[in-house]
Amino acid sequence: MTAEVLVLVLLSALIHAVWSFSIKGSNDPLAFNVVQTIPLTIAFVITLFLVDLSSLSARFYWLLATTGIAHGVYLYGLSLALSGGDLSLVYPIARSTPAFLPLIAVPLAGEHLTAGGIIGIATVVVGMWTVQFGGAGGTGRLDSGSLWHRLTAPHFRFAYLALAATVVYGLLDKALMLELTAGALPGPIPPAVFCFFALWLTCSVFFVPAALLRMKRGSLGRALRTEWKRATGAAVISVVGYSLILKAYETAPASYVVAVRQASVLFVLGLSIAFLGERPGRLRIIGAFATVAGVALVAIAG
Repeated sequence: MTAEVLVLVLLSALIHAVWSFSIKGSNDPLAFNVVQTIPLTIAFVITLFLVDLSSLSARFYWLLATTGIAHGVYLYGLSLALSGGDLSLVYPIARSTPAFLPLIAVPLAGEHLTAGGIIGIATVVVGMWTVQFGGAGGTGRLDSGSLWHRLTAPHFRFAYLALAATVVYGLLDKALMLELTAGALPGPIPPAVFCFFALWLTCSVFFVPAALLRMKRGSLGRALRTEWKRATGAAVISVVGYSLILKAYETAPASYVVAVRQASVLFVLGLSIAFLGERPGRLRIIGAFATVAGVALVAIAG
């Protein structure tokens, strides 16, 4: 992984951490994320006047529809996980993608991983799951009863749903970007930015109806009245954050990009302690730093 790509992915990790923090700090994560779809949909409609859609292949649209649904499932699962669980606990579960993506990316996408890169990915995974099972406060010891609770509690189940979705879109998004950049995209919009808006629109087709069915009556109206500025800000930074990832996919293996992006776990840990009053135990903190060590190994040896 080149230094340029590393900087792009780490910056994206920081932005994603702030974005997730803004969702957790909202009154209703589902309603907050529905409000986010409004400015992003408007922005996408504007891009339609600047891009020649006839130049896009049928395969691009097929990939867009498939990965868009996966993004919608992720947003739905993450919203419900954050509604019921600590940010510093459910976030690492949802971002455990490096444990599973190489199992798909290597045989299906033909990605080649070095020995150092594999060790780095493994270190990231160990770090993230140490964060998950490290407990809160004290030494972070976990007995079998609390372990079973974590595996079966609703917010953890939704975090696992978000995890499954990231494994799917982590690979498909790379294929989507390669398909988009295989030919010139007519118009002034950078391919990564256009791809993000298109992804968000297809994501919303699944997410918004599912969220509306799940939300309590009146929650969307309250979010529109009281949190539209915060939601718009979150939407803006999401454009920057994920466009950087899509740009990185143009040259770097998906397995490495996804692994390095998990530095967001450390950023989330800091934000949850400083602003949300969460008190993770020592094991969770050690796990967060182990995640960063794995990221560094991927960057150096991957």
